[in-house]
Amino acid sequence: MRILIVEDDQTLGIGLRDHFVDGGWQVTLATDGEEGLRAAFEEKVDLILLDVMLPKIDGFEICRSLRREGVATPILMLTAKGQVDDVVHGLELGADDYLVKPFSLRELDARVKVLARRIDGGKTRYEFANGGVLDLRARVVTMEGEMVALTPKEFDLLAVFLRKAGRALTRDQLLGEVWGHGLLVTVRSVDRCVKTLRSKLGPKGASGLVAVRGVGYRWDGDC
Repeated sequence: MRILIVEDDQTLGIGLRDHFVDGGWQVTLATDGEEGLRAAFEEKVDLILLDVMLPKIDGFEICRSLRREGVATPILMLTAKGQVDDVVHGLELGADDYLVKPFSLRELDARVKVLARRIDGGKTRYEFANGGVLDLRARVVTMEGEMVALTPKEFDLLAVFLRKAGRALTRDQLLGEVWGHGLLVTVRSVDRCVKTLRSKLGPKGASGLVAVRGVGYRWDGDC
């Protein structure tokens, strides 16, 4: 798997690069926002580790630009401020998770592991609902050949359902799989995301997604 690290602190950037290389990742290291944005568009990466405070283009603008252009690669943002407003702003722009500096490598690895589970593993393509296709590598969902514009969270939620088809999943389980149990999300986030996912897939596409009373949700359809 390949990770893009966008970090202007040379010592930290090199340290992170060496850490992930030792862990078996292929690593691209960018030291400013322009370089990072270009690499995110031009290189096929599975995960982006993105600092907020960067020269030339900040991390917020990079995240905004990527999501605006349909790039759904998971983004883990790094912030030195630790301000709630900054964290919320990053998540609203489409970031998948965040870490406040300074952080331990153990905590970083735990966050990365959650994000990597969404794209790692043997099966990368799921066919569902007689015309739906989810491609994990390309992070694209289509229904009868037409692309469905899902947010990163909606995509990841659908991927979890298809990967664990037939199993009743609690809201807490889904929260951990998709949101990572951040302090700013609750189980209500799961219900809201399920509702918007159903709406975008339409009755046919979402026909396999059922509510399990007192538990959560289960995918009962083909996949």
